[in-house]
Amino acid sequence: MGTIDVHEFISLDGVVSDPSWTAEYGFTDAMGEAIGRLTDAAILLGRNTYEMFHPAWSARGHDVESGGAFFNGAPKHVVTSTLADPLEWENSRVLGPYAPARIRQLKDATDGGIYVSGSVTLVRALLADGLVDTLNLFVYPVSLGAGLRLFAEGARVPLRLRESEAYENGVVRLTYGPPLT
Repeated sequence: MGTIDVHEFISLDGVVSDPSWTAEYGFTDAMGEAIGRLTDAAILLGRNTYEMFHPAWSARGHDVESGGAFFNGAPKHVVTSTLADPLEWENSRVLGPYAPARIRQLKDATDGGIYVSGSVTLVRALLADGLVDTLNLFVYPVSLGAGLRLFAEGARVPLRLRESEAYENGVVRLTYGPPLT
């Protein structure tokens, strides 16, 4: 059975939209290694993130060092009610609108990790339905004051800290899992 492993770049005040603000902090090798550990068997994306990732990653070919080998070679599953098959990006398929049972079937059919990045609407739903196995927040030392936040107003999402790692650029990775029951 697969795991759903989410990765988000997030500000101190919870903003995840348009991560261009992360550029001023740089990207360390250790951060790349941490993200690399999440890229295992498959990719799960919402439509908006798919549409952003497709041109960015497909142009990189299958270079291992840049991550292109994973992002272009791995099966990509897109949660959407507006796109239809066949999708342009190799190894991509539409799952249809969000349905927890369909996501559970994907987990059951996948041997390894299912990587999710961005896709805030999808991640919120996955968290609400208890389908996220690890939530990897790369927390940047900045408050942006406005923008799309990972956790919706009034959302209560209990989590358990599994691991943390600080990087030389001031970013901290917090890895959460489901709470102990």
